[in-house]
Amino acid sequence: MTAVVATGGLGASSAADKALQASAAFWFVTAVIGQWAFLYYIAAFYGPSTFSGDFQAWGKNTLLSGGYRPGDTVGNLTFAAHALLAGIIAFGGALQLVPQVRARAPAFHRWNGRVFLLTASGLSLAGFYLVWVRGTGSGLVSSIAISINGLLILGFAALAWRAARARAFAVHRRWAMRLYLVSNAQWFMRVGFFAWFMVSRPLAVKGLDGAFFIAWSFGCYLVPLAVLELYLRAKDGAGPSGRFAMAGGLFVLTALMGVGMVGFTIFSQRILSGAPVGLPG
Repeated sequence: MTAVVATGGLGASSAADKALQASAAFWFVTAVIGQWAFLYYIAAFYGPSTFSGDFQAWGKNTLLSGGYRPGDTVGNLTFAAHALLAGIIAFGGALQLVPQVRARAPAFHRWNGRVFLLTASGLSLAGFYLVWVRGTGSGLVSSIAISINGLLILGFAALAWRAARARAFAVHRRWAMRLYLVSNAQWFMRVGFFAWFMVSRPLAVKGLDGAFFIAWSFGCYLVPLAVLELYLRAKDGAGPSGRFAMAGGLFVLTALMGVGMVGFTIFSQRILSGAPVGLPG
């Protein structure tokens, strides 16, 4: 009887591990698809206009806050660099988290990691300039949220670098995952807002978009960080029921993320096609 119980416990534990691994893989693959689609949009929208100097073309996105400003060459170039750097974050950051890349191409992993750290740090510094010097943003609360995000990027980048230098690779990977999440906050911002919009409109939720936008200005990096910490705790020490619960929650959150990705893709394709811009309904 004891052997049967023990075997059953091992079976449940193994199934919980597999469910947790599957949910993490599902999230990662979904996120990579969304972020590389975001890379395509960034390159297609900002690339030609930046390299041709046609900054006025940014006006196609009527929801863009603080983009082109006549006569502000430094500010316009900084904004363009900030937008294009986000593409490198989307492309290069995901590759750093793939175990096969780390194992089979360690030199590429190291150099790509250095580029990612420098790019993320440059992105945060450019963000400070845009919100506090140029005045780009949606108000004081939004500027504070962006600044906290920037400080987290710089802090996590330093901690990930220090752990790598000390060859504490397990610690390094965890700081790198945190850095990856906070560096992609602007992608999470868009995906989260469009998920909210597409889910709330059929439910006739009115008048909360502004409040949600303010809350999500902080949530776009704090919520992913919280989910990661819960995942790591479940992976490290939770029982089978805790790991099953985490796996189920992550599947649901990934599905919501997918809804937001669809919404943002519809919106971005309208911009690229030159069609009238409107939120998907």
